[in-house]
Amino acid sequence: MLNYILLAAEMGADGQPQGQQWTFWVMMILIFVVFYFFMIRPQTKKQKELQQQRENMKKGDKVVTAGGIYGEIKEVQENTFIITIAKDVTIKVSKDSVFADAADANQSANEKK
Repeated sequence: MLNYILLAAEMGADGQPQGQQWTFWVMMILIFVVFYFFMIRPQTKKQKELQQQRENMKKGDKVVTAGGIYGEIKEVQENTFIITIAKDVTIKVSKDSVFADAADANQSANEKK
């Protein structure tokens, strides 16, 4: 009988336990924080690094396009690169679809050391 009285005292006007509402919101906030620090934040950091890398590309850098074409930057324009992929063969590609060639990036890292 005492258990029923204590349980009734813990109930709110709507018939639900009052402590349950705030624990729900605490858990939702905790889940959001975990998602932010383990998924959203690292992805935005990676995107910023990639954007910075693309802005620092210059004539003569070896690159790979998103389509897998290897080449060397011939000219840098505002939103595009002119890339030489073979003798007398150039293509114009968006900056968003170009990545630094891994071999070129490793060589640059070794030169800095």
